[in-house]
Amino acid sequence: MAPLEILGFVLAALEGQRLRSALSALGVAIAVTAVILLTSLGEGTRQYIVAQFTQFGTNLIAVSPGKVKTFGVPGVLGGTTHKLTIADAVALRQLPGVEAVVPVAFGQAAVEAGQRSRSVFVYGVNHEAATAWRFRVAQGDFLPPGEASRQGASAVLGPKLARELFGATAPLGRRVRIGGRSFLAIGVMEAKGQLLGFDLDDSAYIPVASAMDMFNQSELMEIDVMARSAEAIPSVMRAIRQTLVARHRGEEDFTVTSQTEMLDTFGRVIGIITVAVSAIAGISLLVGGMGILTVMWISVHQRTAEVGLLRALGVTRATVGRLFLLEAVTLAMAGGVAGLALAFATGAALRAALPGLPLHTPPGSVAAGLLMSLVVGVVSGLLPARRAAELDPIDALRAE
Repeated sequence: MAPLEILGFVLAALEGQRLRSALSALGVAIAVTAVILLTSLGEGTRQYIVAQFTQFGTNLIAVSPGKVKTFGVPGVLGGTTHKLTIADAVALRQLPGVEAVVPVAFGQAAVEAGQRSRSVFVYGVNHEAATAWRFRVAQGDFLPPGEASRQGASAVLGPKLARELFGATAPLGRRVRIGGRSFLAIGVMEAKGQLLGFDLDDSAYIPVASAMDMFNQSELMEIDVMARSAEAIPSVMRAIRQTLVARHRGEEDFTVTSQTEMLDTFGRVIGIITVAVSAIAGISLLVGGMGILTVMWISVHQRTAEVGLLRALGVTRATVGRLFLLEAVTLAMAGGVAGLALAFATGAALRAALPGLPLHTPPGSVAAGLLMSLVVGVVSGLLPARRAAELDPIDALRAE
């Protein structure tokens, strides 16, 4: 039989059993849809996290109290032997290759102006926070140098906070009360958006010493160090460790993490989760394959006479086997293509209904979905095809 004749025979066989063919392909379609959607969600989440962190630059190094292996958590489980202090941040600023250093303390407090009040996150930082975090000031100025180590009275407001408290009136030069203390509003930041659910536009920035006193914190939550270049990050990290170990009496009771390491960790975790849930969804592929195997096995039994007639007309065993194998592959591939179409349609509907949902379908997952469908078709069709090829033509005709 010519290739076109084989294809026509297979399509005619599937056309003759529409419901059975549709149900056989449905299992594969559902499996491919689930795998594509879960893969898209995992990749979208990874890209979302990368975008969230890289908006602050890629040369940041975070110094946190407590060694990871000792589960050090500042201010919650007793802190560490030697606390991170503003003096530590000042010492790190002197290291070669360092562009900026930001000592960080934060908490939640009420910000009041007149009769209006709003509870927001208040960040205690120094004058270099805007540079290190890639923030821009829309009105006025950021915190002045020198106020970080003393309890200054300057405050910078996020744009949403300024709008909620003052409306269309410019807040510059106005007094606000933060945590019951009076501060002078000297600037309003440009809109920055959210970071992992934290609305940076609905926040306030005050000198770090003032924040530590306001929230009764005896140590910094973190020190952010900005390296001058990506190439300088390894040497800067070594210098940070050496400096702090010397200042902390020879103990490395802190954790130094580069932004690249944090993103790599997130990527590995999300990758493992994506593979795990995709594997669970892939179980339905096995179910779909078993469905095709069952249907094809029954089909061989029902079409015994047809096989006998083909063999009597001179069709070889190998060709008979190829006919049934191609039928199984066609069912699986049809299910795979339908699954891809359903996945894209579902993804588009989810984006329309939930604009913030991170979905991104990598091209590799599309190819993998089609490849999985092909493999399922081949594996589930081998046994029925072999059975059809081994039928004795005389016995097959006698079955009629």
